[in-house]
Amino acid sequence: MKLNWVILSTTLFSLAGCTHQASQSMFIERHPDTAQTAPTPITQATELSIQGAYLVTLLGCGTCHTDGALTGNANSKFLLAGSNTGIATSNPLKSAKPGIVFPPNLTPDPTTGLGNWSETDIVLMLRAGEDRHGIRQSAVMPWAAYAQLSDQDARAIAHYLKRLAPVQHQVPTRVREGQASDKPHVYFGVYQKP
Repeated sequence: MKLNWVILSTTLFSLAGCTHQASQSMFIERHPDTAQTAPTPITQATELSIQGAYLVTLLGCGTCHTDGALTGNANSKFLLAGSNTGIATSNPLKSAKPGIVFPPNLTPDPTTGLGNWSETDIVLMLRAGEDRHGIRQSAVMPWAAYAQLSDQDARAIAHYLKRLAPVQHQVPTRVREGQASDKPHVYFGVYQKP
């Protein structure tokens, strides 16, 4: 049996851009900016925070969690501070109005970021995909793969994130599938054409 595959782009998460409110045939190829270096913590570097910075860079967290990076125009003022460009969670071939999630602010800002999260809360999100209220997150956040992180690696990431300079940056609210949205977004995934 021969399969026809529609691959929107090939990057770490197979990302591709789409103009918002465009028809399903009007896709624009985008190349995410994957080359951000993790920001330097504002506290004295420890072995654990150095390991965390390395892992955040290696895992490409800034590709989604830095404003502009998903469309190739990363804004260095907002490294790891969330994205105003969302990621569609619906099949672009079936839904003209996709569900959209916006990668959140990972800095310790108490209002818009992880300021009220403990390191244990962050580890739970990384390894189980649950926020600090026990709500399972979208698979767009690759927590299922991160479940394989060692305890030390997960703790190192959490330790590092809690030591960044807080950046106040509110990202848009999630859009449910079928709702109209004027927010820019990209699609990720591999879709099989029947």
